[in-house]
Amino acid sequence: MKIDILTIFPDFFRGPLDYGIVRRARETGLVEIGIHDLRAFTKDKHRTVDDRPFGGGEGMVLKPEPIFECLESFGTVASREARLSPGAKQSVILLSAQGRRLDQTLAAELSALDRVALICGRYEGVDERISEHLADREVSIGDYVLSGGELGAAVIVDTITRLIPGAVGNQNSTRQESFTEPVAGQAKLAGDGPSSTCVSGGLLDYPHYTRPAEYRGMAVPEVLVNGNHDQIRSWRRKTALAKTLRNRPDLLERFALSEEDRELLAQIKRDQSTARD
Repeated sequence: MKIDILTIFPDFFRGPLDYGIVRRARETGLVEIGIHDLRAFTKDKHRTVDDRPFGGGEGMVLKPEPIFECLESFGTVASREARLSPGAKQSVILLSAQGRRLDQTLAAELSALDRVALICGRYEGVDERISEHLADREVSIGDYVLSGGELGAAVIVDTITRLIPGAVGNQNSTRQESFTEPVAGQAKLAGDGPSSTCVSGGLLDYPHYTRPAEYRGMAVPEVLVNGNHDQIRSWRRKTALAKTLRNRPDLLERFALSEEDRELLAQIKRDQSTARD
């Protein structure tokens, strides 16, 4: 995959892209990341990238010329019309607080593309012609306002890179995380281990424990060390349901729950009611 980042602060990315999975993916050639300084595409001696908006208002807005000309300099980016067509393998994304909120479904969609360009807004935003005639989608990483799109771009790069086959040592691990829906008809994960013991199925992840089995009087739940895979699976699913009910109950309405899930959820609610009484 090729990822291009358009920004007025190219040095911002010296750190975030040089560690962990993203660094390894770059070194092994799974992903190529280009950082492009928008000031290199200005024409005046002050390298001006922003201006006051027509009609007045607070703050400055990024001008269209540097962004259009930067993207056009790549030469291999498909037209906006082609990028909007079914089956397109490229996308030009404007980081914007008004965009679609990034989630695991969108991350998976983007990770399957061949090329992604990320436009980092700044100040009060960008000239609207960027959104209307250049970008094919707008994406936000959350319902809050950042000073610019650089942090959001770094988040998107990490989120989609780790989903590229080969980026993570054990690719099965990316299918058993919070917010990840199970593949339809998939009964077993590849490799050794109990069937579906680990898949969160759109819920928050279940609790994890490691050695030592007891630390400062805090013991690992017995069910995890008894070797009974069916009990482990049930415990993990129940604790994932409990955590989701406590922290993100909205997720329970978004994903289909099995009959077993509904029974476990009813048991959790009964236990909570008993504990309150």
